[in-house]
Amino acid sequence: MRIVKEAEERKNEILDVAARLFSAKGFDNTSTNDILQEVGIARGTLYYHFQSKEEILDAVIERMIRQMLAEAGALAKRKELPVLQRLTLMIRALQVKEGWSDGLMEQIHKPQNALMHQKIQERLLAGMNPLFTGLIEEGAAAGICHTDYPEEVAEMTFLYANTAFDALASQTEEERQRKTAAFIYNLERLLQMEQGSMMEAVLPLFSDDSP
Repeated sequence: MRIVKEAEERKNEILDVAARLFSAKGFDNTSTNDILQEVGIARGTLYYHFQSKEEILDAVIERMIRQMLAEAGALAKRKELPVLQRLTLMIRALQVKEGWSDGLMEQIHKPQNALMHQKIQERLLAGMNPLFTGLIEEGAAAGICHTDYPEEVAEMTFLYANTAFDALASQTEEERQRKTAAFIYNLERLLQMEQGSMMEAVLPLFSDDSP
């Protein structure tokens, strides 16, 4: 048991260093030697855990996704918060933020990594859709909203929000505000809610100084 624990700790150490180097130098400009020197291990130890630099990148991404889904899942369970606020906070949990390796996300968004980006989107959708669906059903049970297609509304909400509010997207503040207003406007209609009913609860959570 002791050996397994040490191996897992070493693996996470490699991923921590790799994520930092990929972010700072870019994936293409980071070599396995860079990772070896930073971690202070032999090449054989690295290959015990990962067969290639690409495999390390895959593991870094998978760990980021697990962290995102864990954060979103924890938010979904915060029953002291109104359901609409939980929904919006979960969307914010998918955004790139400080400490989440912006350089790495830029690497993922490159055209040559389109397939990788697609896989990430599919993985996030599979994990987030049940959480979104649960909140929509909770809101419907409370009489806040109504839809005969909670899973489909959840999917549309995720796909639009994850694209429109991508932190790496090039957009002006005016464009971002318009997309935020449009998101709220259209979500109210998907959920058959009175116009403006979501604005007060949701809009503040998109501001940069939100918790």
